[in-house]
Amino acid sequence: MSSKQQLVRLNDGHYIPALGFGTYKPNEVPRCKSVEAAKLAIGVGYRHIDTAYVYQIEEEIGQAIQSNIKAGDVKREDLFITTKLWCTCFRPELVRPSLEKSLKKLQLDYVDLYIIHHPVPMKSGDNDFPVDEQGKLLFDTVDFCATWEALEKCKDAGLVKSIGVSNFNHRQLERILNKPGLKYKPVCNQVECHIYNNQSKLLDYCKSKDIVLVAYGALGTQRYKEWVDQNSPVLLNDPVLCDVAKKNKRSPALIALRYLVQRGVVPLAQSFKENEMKENLQVFEFQLSPEDMKTLDGLNKNFRYLPTKGFADHPEYPYSEEY
Repeated sequence: MSSKQQLVRLNDGHYIPALGFGTYKPNEVPRCKSVEAAKLAIGVGYRHIDTAYVYQIEEEIGQAIQSNIKAGDVKREDLFITTKLWCTCFRPELVRPSLEKSLKKLQLDYVDLYIIHHPVPMKSGDNDFPVDEQGKLLFDTVDFCATWEALEKCKDAGLVKSIGVSNFNHRQLERILNKPGLKYKPVCNQVECHIYNNQSKLLDYCKSKDIVLVAYGALGTQRYKEWVDQNSPVLLNDPVLCDVAKKNKRSPALIALRYLVQRGVVPLAQSFKENEMKENLQVFEFQLSPEDMKTLDGLNKNFRYLPTKGFADHPEYPYSEEY
């Protein structure tokens, strides 16, 4: 996988680029912008593209990938593509068809990483967010360990190179790791992680199990109205972060990303602007001093921009645990 970016080894022997490009698109952003953004991202040097079935953007990401390959900018084997299994498809018999649907949309024969999007299962059917008459989410009772076995089969079938999870707490990870007959460990746990929620305990746990922590919301999310409380603090305006940025002659965004990279976290950076995309790739060109790292550690307040409160009534809701 050729790229200027650093690579991080996964526990199955594959490598993940140490910075990824996130592709979540809110309703207010037109689809064509997502194709353009992904094309640009690959064009300026991103090789790790993170998407998901539920973002309803896989077709656009597929178009962007094919366009860059046809233009000769990149080969398929240079790219690391992640997509995710949604909560309505946890029943083992639904896993492979769901992955195949994603592959068709992405115009790919395989993805590099397939992850369980969230530990809470929801009722299967045509609706991604099934609700009852009162508007409450309709949950399911599938054990994600059974879902995991179906992911292992997809890996054996060559549809995916690596498999992992997202939004799992350490007890939920433990259940997979201790599962009788486990064939493959999760290679990663993708969670919300940034200077306001640095996930130090979960990170230590994951490192002890050779599981990579991948960070979404690394820059404080894009603050989309449908998911994020608009009164929440704007991470990139944090005065302490801005002081560290000034001292290092870098932008607050670069400092926020470097803080994660230096702790062994793989951040996903999202932007629709070419200058920001290019700038974020400079994260490998400098280091923060131990003092700066300590200062940034001090900003942690275990704050979540995305608490997914609609899932809180399910016994698998991950955030009732400390980590």
